[in-house]
Amino acid sequence: MSKANESNQSWGGRFSEGPDQLLQSFSASVSFDKRLFFHDIRGSKAHARMLARVGVLTEDECSQIIRGLDDILIEIERGQFAWLDELEDVHMNIEARLTERIGNVGKKLHTGRSRNDQVATDIRLLLRDEIDGLQAELERFRAALIDLAEREADTIMPGFTHMQVAQPVTFGHHMLAWQEMLTRDTARLGDCRKRINVLPLGSAALAGTTFPIDREFVAAELGFDGVTENSLDAVSDRDFAIEFSAAASLIMTHLSRMSEELILWMSPAFGFIDLPDRYCTGSSIMPQKKNPDVAELVRGKTARVTGHLMALLTLMKGQPLAYNRDNQEDKEPLFDTLDTLRDCLRLYADMTPHITVHAQACRRAAAQGFATATDLADYLVRAGVAFRDAHEIVGKAVGHAVEKQCDLADLPLAELHQFSDAIQADVFDVLTLDGSVAARNHVGGTAPEQVRAACTRARNRLGER
Repeated sequence: MSKANESNQSWGGRFSEGPDQLLQSFSASVSFDKRLFFHDIRGSKAHARMLARVGVLTEDECSQIIRGLDDILIEIERGQFAWLDELEDVHMNIEARLTERIGNVGKKLHTGRSRNDQVATDIRLLLRDEIDGLQAELERFRAALIDLAEREADTIMPGFTHMQVAQPVTFGHHMLAWQEMLTRDTARLGDCRKRINVLPLGSAALAGTTFPIDREFVAAELGFDGVTENSLDAVSDRDFAIEFSAAASLIMTHLSRMSEELILWMSPAFGFIDLPDRYCTGSSIMPQKKNPDVAELVRGKTARVTGHLMALLTLMKGQPLAYNRDNQEDKEPLFDTLDTLRDCLRLYADMTPHITVHAQACRRAAAQGFATATDLADYLVRAGVAFRDAHEIVGKAVGHAVEKQCDLADLPLAELHQFSDAIQADVFDVLTLDGSVAARNHVGGTAPEQVRAACTRARNRLGER
């Protein structure tokens, strides 16, 4: 056996010398792609069964391969498997070990496939399983938000636009807004999963194989919905990974927006909420500090996940068909995205049930900034005043209240009456915070009655994918 063959069992025959040592280290991916071991073994077992089914392997050879792969899986799970950089990747490490265990029969496993379609299959299997786990975490987080919304359905807080007090809303309504974001995220992951769940194995290196393979059998064995239609595209496609990363980036963007609000609300300047001590940290110099580190870290990690999406898009933008070694660089950003997103969702799902809401602080803040000014304008419109005129009237009334340093509801009827004859004693029914939120009693509105009904509907939708 030549030195080149000793260095690499998968392609050394063509070469008269082994790879440069720096190149060997530079090009090895096993340090991170060994994460695919379970899915690689699962795919190999299905491939072996198919080869036996079409007569390329005998039943005895197939059984030997299956037993050997099962034994290797046990070795890996027990931490007894020796991963070797010189074998480059997870696929060749497992195949080489299989050959060590069962002899030359192990060398037959790779018949009719390439590492190109093999790795594409492994990544799809991994992503499919990971998405199922992520959807479960999303649903757990959504359930926590629904419970919190129901608990705080009557708690009034200021709603903001431009971070200025706009109109009063209920805290429960605000939580359901977050829940709606996550509902869309859950659906997006489910839609992405459909395009992931197509089998590329059988495409071989790029053109298919001359062996009489049964791709539909392998697809059924592995739970795929179907097989890819074009071998060139199948081995080089990473759209599914990019699409997942885009969905993950959007989820993280939603979590970041939530984080920003939690950070603001926990500040003493707001004082709307408190987070459990176990999700916060202190300061090394200021003993009074309680910092919302989970929220801040999630906000920061959003940049990390979005960066991975940009990396994957850039990775693919200049590649001709079919497979190129560039695609080795898809795994680390993809794996880190998976880990980061999973951890963030778990933390938020765990933390949300324990958020303490300070209802009085929320209400005091809603009483500032003339949050019921729009209600006064609507009152005037119902009294027959054109909306633009009503808008001007209320603006003048607000200016008067600013000068007196009081809220609209604190102005006597006589003073309000000077701005419009249409203002009568019943105006105070709409100028109160409770009256304002209760008046928005329609589907999608902030009225407590509607919040509770929306909680019921949202809870009923949980688990729908």
